[in-house]
Amino acid sequence: MVHTDGVSGIPWVLHVDLDQFIAAVEVLRRPELAGRPVIVGGRGDPTERAVVSTASYEARAFGVGSGMPLRIAARKVPDAVILPVDQEAYLEASEAVMATLRAQPAAVVQVLGWDEAFVGITTADPEAYARQLQAAVLARTELQCSVGIGDTLVRAKVATGFGKPAGVFRLTASNWLDVMGDRPTKDLWGVGSKVSARLAKLGVRTVAGLAACDPAALVLEFGPKMGPWYASLGRGDGASEVDDTPWVARGHSRETTFQQDLTGPAQVADAVRELVARVLTDVAAEGRPVVGLTLKVRYAPFRTTTHAKKIPETFDRDEILARAVELSAAIEEGQPIRLLGLRAEMAMPDDARTGHTPTRGGW
Repeated sequence: MVHTDGVSGIPWVLHVDLDQFIAAVEVLRRPELAGRPVIVGGRGDPTERAVVSTASYEARAFGVGSGMPLRIAARKVPDAVILPVDQEAYLEASEAVMATLRAQPAAVVQVLGWDEAFVGITTADPEAYARQLQAAVLARTELQCSVGIGDTLVRAKVATGFGKPAGVFRLTASNWLDVMGDRPTKDLWGVGSKVSARLAKLGVRTVAGLAACDPAALVLEFGPKMGPWYASLGRGDGASEVDDTPWVARGHSRETTFQQDLTGPAQVADAVRELVARVLTDVAAEGRPVVGLTLKVRYAPFRTTTHAKKIPETFDRDEILARAVELSAAIEEGQPIRLLGLRAEMAMPDDARTGHTPTRGGW
């Protein structure tokens, strides 16, 4: 179906990204925090083991970023306001934003997470539409957002970074290499520091270098699927149609950071059993069998490993627990453990959205 705003135009992809979303929600609830460095993470106690979920721009100016240990963030910004995570408040704000996007004229909305979504439109003036969209979100939620405009999902997603905060930026095939060509490959959506380092070993360090690669030359390093895909990322190519099919989770995960390191097999066994119970509560709501497990182990001080295995489709809690215990046998004896996590992969329904879309990672 062609979605149009009522005037002649061409299809565009807009990427909407809420600015400092979690911090912004907290400031709305506490207006006196406006303009101050705000850090959100864990239970809001920097003496506990926890990481930063988000930081306001004022805190980011001191080098605070998501995933940083909360105690280090507090050390970087001694006068920061540190708040506990309140998932219900962020979910409520997110739902209001997504409802606002869906209410826009002829918009097709693909939700990517709490704070971002693609919007597909057909219009003669995508910048005007983007500004209209920003105004609608601000009026409904009092939250600011940035909008990237592109002729593919990849270009729209990358464009948003140039529009922050609260701006609009367009990236298309015509200006992609002018804007992105000299930038390091890690600036691409879907290329993290590890992949960027592997590309560098092949002599590919910039986006322009990746764009010029023969896809076949990347197959040996990344495989027959991912090699050509990384080459296409370098060109900003890829899907150009926004898909509003409801997203279906492939799995559910839970993890626990322990305030005191686990040091004995009995402690590990208890922690694994608790994780299995928590994950299976989430899985039960999906009504789909578990087909794989991944155990994440973070040893003190901060070395992380994962252990994964496929399992026959099952709903049986005892079977899943037994498989998780088998995975835990790979944990190194005598090494203090500060974090354990468990992810359960589920069978996908036949009509679920498929295909490869870049993500922000995970485990």
